[in-house]
Amino acid sequence: MNRFVHKLAEHSQPLVRARAEILQINLGKLCNLTCNHCHVNAGPKRKEIMTRETLDRVVDWFADSDIPTVDLTGGAPEMNPHFRYLIKRLRALTPRRRILDRCNLTILEEPGYEDMADFLCNHEVEIIASMPCYSAENVNAQRGEGVFDASIAALQKLNRFGYGRREDLPLHLVYNPNGAFLPAPQAALEGDYKRELQSHFGIDFHHLYAITNLPVSRFASWLKQNGKYEEYLELLVTSFNPATVSGLMCRNTINVGWGGEVFDCDFNQMLGMQWNNGKPLYLWDINATTVEGRTIATGDHCFGCTAGAGSGCGGSVL
Repeated sequence: MNRFVHKLAEHSQPLVRARAEILQINLGKLCNLTCNHCHVNAGPKRKEIMTRETLDRVVDWFADSDIPTVDLTGGAPEMNPHFRYLIKRLRALTPRRRILDRCNLTILEEPGYEDMADFLCNHEVEIIASMPCYSAENVNAQRGEGVFDASIAALQKLNRFGYGRREDLPLHLVYNPNGAFLPAPQAALEGDYKRELQSHFGIDFHHLYAITNLPVSRFASWLKQNGKYEEYLELLVTSFNPATVSGLMCRNTINVGWGGEVFDCDFNQMLGMQWNNGKPLYLWDINATTVEGRTIATGDHCFGCTAGAGSGCGGSVL
């Protein structure tokens, strides 16, 4: 029994799957950035990428399910060479599905992707965009020199297409702490972001998601290099909040790796925590209606999702 399971037992909080409401697809580890908080360890030299054959099998499975939302992540999902083909296939599905793109913003300013914002707008794709701070110093320190200016330019471009200003073109921003600490209250951060981005750059967006950095992959390495790994893990453990458990993203999300394997969440995917006793289990070999009640694989990293107000792909749980 790991520490997280023990903590759940202390509070009589079993962690099992509810009805699947989100299919999260990791399209690969290729990215134009190498952010120091990245749990995927993504970057420009990564070769892991979802093939078109795998992508088609995933979409076929999704089409036969009643899951209402598909969540595309990476890496930079837009760098998958089949990204536009995927969006077109997903948008053609009946009934209509909600499509989320987890965008790092800077990709919209890269050569070859200049029309990506227009494409996303035309296909009514909801954008969840990384923006770890509203100050250039903090963003560049976390994500690389010049990233802040490129992110601002991309947000202004998205606003011109109507993103963040029209209800049918949702634009949400993601805050990640720039260090070994928990996010401030999400509502207060959202107010600060809206005030600063509007007053200095004329930028509008709908909501801010505050997401806790989990000690996985590159962020775990950063913590260890700076002698903060044990201290940060202890912060997560002591900040455990049992009220967050029922709202954890792993309960209603099926995560799919670039090879088609299923996981409880993107963090478990990066840790290789397979569903089938350590062996790969592929999406097309399961039925979405039969996973409810399944026990979720856990580890010390799970304390990151239950610390304080909780954390998930949609921001704070509480």
